[in-house]
Amino acid sequence: MNSDRFTGPLFVVGMWRSGTSLLYALLNQHPQISLMYEGELPVLSPLFAGGKGKADWAQRWNFWNGALARHQMEGKLKSEPMDFAAAIESAYRCYAGDKPIWGCKSPNYYDCMTRLAKLFPSARFIVIWRNPLDICRSIAKAGEGPSWFNKRGMLLRGLLGYERMKIEFDRLKRIGARVHELQYEELVRNPQQTMQEVCGFLDVPFDPKMATLRDADRSAIYQGEHHQMVNSERIVSSRERQEALTPEFKHKTSRYIRHWHAKYAGQWPRGLEHVEGEQAGVWERMIDNFRYKLLRTLDGIKVLAFCFAPLSLLRGYRFLKYRNVLPQAYTIARS
Repeated sequence: MNSDRFTGPLFVVGMWRSGTSLLYALLNQHPQISLMYEGELPVLSPLFAGGKGKADWAQRWNFWNGALARHQMEGKLKSEPMDFAAAIESAYRCYAGDKPIWGCKSPNYYDCMTRLAKLFPSARFIVIWRNPLDICRSIAKAGEGPSWFNKRGMLLRGLLGYERMKIEFDRLKRIGARVHELQYEELVRNPQQTMQEVCGFLDVPFDPKMATLRDADRSAIYQGEHHQMVNSERIVSSRERQEALTPEFKHKTSRYIRHWHAKYAGQWPRGLEHVEGEQAGVWERMIDNFRYKLLRTLDGIKVLAFCFAPLSLLRGYRFLKYRNVLPQAYTIARS
């Protein structure tokens, strides 16, 4: 056995609605890979603010997004006080069992990848990109029904978060982290070649099952119509047939794409090199960045509440807010 083979952790990251669920399902087809689906324990870092985790960190984590329940891990994970990195590794290894490559996929790691790299210097990252217009269209479409995506400001989070992920990606490369990038459009168009390249990055042999969704385990994926593509048997593009964006936000997204092309010398976003027209101006970017930071501050306050508020109070809040929706809809409950 090669003692130098990669044994995790592996983090799969992309902006929301960019194909991370598809990539997760294909990766977990490999006999040496077992990733959690949006476990997101790293998002709850305040639980470990004192160096050791709160005594009920596992219970609060499960209450946050049902991670233990969705992965059938309730009662299997020791909820003893431990430091942040040890808790993440313990949880993700517990799910992976004897499979050497363990880790997690989540879009919500898009702005904390360098922090994960510092916690786990041997970690590898796979970052998936998608046309920002299609990402925003898909967020808007998913937000039409009862889901996590109908929160106020989700489109702006997705649009400006896309560049934040680019900043984190560049930082990973500068600090020497092992990172692989791929395009959603290419994954859908040629899954076999794309997954062969992924296997080369992970130093594992390619398994033909990784190019198909047939028999893929999707038991940990949230319920909801916006996941119907990954829950099917065929790999097809989820490009929306009907325009879901308002003309105003569609034009805003196009202006940002043109701004990014100018800022990154035409090298990013890829596949959109010949977009012409007006760029997002200084004032527009300043106002949008202020709104984005405010939204992310509110997100952070919610994380703090879930980490420190009495669980009885949180249960009461969740019951009142979501009493008219299915209790298993954790994608809603996280808001």
